[in-house]
Amino acid sequence: MSVPAGVLEQISDTAVLGELAIPAIFAGLVAILSTIAVERLGGTMGGVLSSIPTTIVPAAVGIWGAGDDLDGFRRAMAFVPIGILLNAGYLLLWRVVPAAVGRRTRSHLLAWTVALSLGAWLVVATGIMAFHDLVQPTVQESLIAGGIAFVAGIALGIAANRTPHPAPKGARRVGPVILAIRGIAAALVIGFALMLKRAGLPVASGIASVFPVIFTTIMVATWLSQGAHVPTGAVGPMALGTLSVSTYALLAAVLFPLLPVAAAAAVCWVAAVALASVPAYGYLRWRRRAAA
Repeated sequence: MSVPAGVLEQISDTAVLGELAIPAIFAGLVAILSTIAVERLGGTMGGVLSSIPTTIVPAAVGIWGAGDDLDGFRRAMAFVPIGILLNAGYLLLWRVVPAAVGRRTRSHLLAWTVALSLGAWLVVATGIMAFHDLVQPTVQESLIAGGIAFVAGIALGIAANRTPHPAPKGARRVGPVILAIRGIAAALVIGFALMLKRAGLPVASGIASVFPVIFTTIMVATWLSQGAHVPTGAVGPMALGTLSVSTYALLAAVLFPLLPVAAAAAVCWVAAVALASVPAYGYLRWRRRAAA
């Protein structure tokens, strides 16, 4: 008994929708929880916790499940540390831009900060993808570039936290509307990254999977509810803590082809937290004790 073509197409469409929707919804929920972490725990602990591997988990699983292109998966994971290094620079702009713009005008300071920081991110990200298309590196060369970006991110994160900045807890709660917007935005970004992978654009997918929607919504939500001092205090810890995402991606490029996907995702997450998040928090505590 044959199955009608229309039924097969409907089943296929439902499967594709599930591949996109489940990781995207999970990413949205994680985005909401990380905003609460910064608000409740302060910039140091909250900054590290909000940048542990979260949205990269459903993104990596979704990209892996989107096809049998092993080289494409590894290429996407290799470009995650490059995007994370870009995000660290984006976060540091949240310290630089308000100070620079605030000398000239106090009006619309948050809007200026978002526009200039995101504009710089988009320009550099576009340049990275254009350079990739021009050079056409091999998968091995892409992984080497990802490793170099990871080392550069360590140096930048350490430098950004040598002098601790005030990182207080929030005095007021972030409202449910802002939290909902944050979750929706994160879900849309991860869904878009998975669509790029299905379209045969692994590099764009890797860059898009770390688009700083999480950081942007953390900064905007806490700025609006707590004032500028809470999010700017979390800049350094987030720039250092987000290296765990790079660690996850580089491990995923090796382990996903070797293990069942659930086991690989779990091993990568535990290893990334142990190798990056825990040392990052220890370094931040040490710098604050030294400064005190």
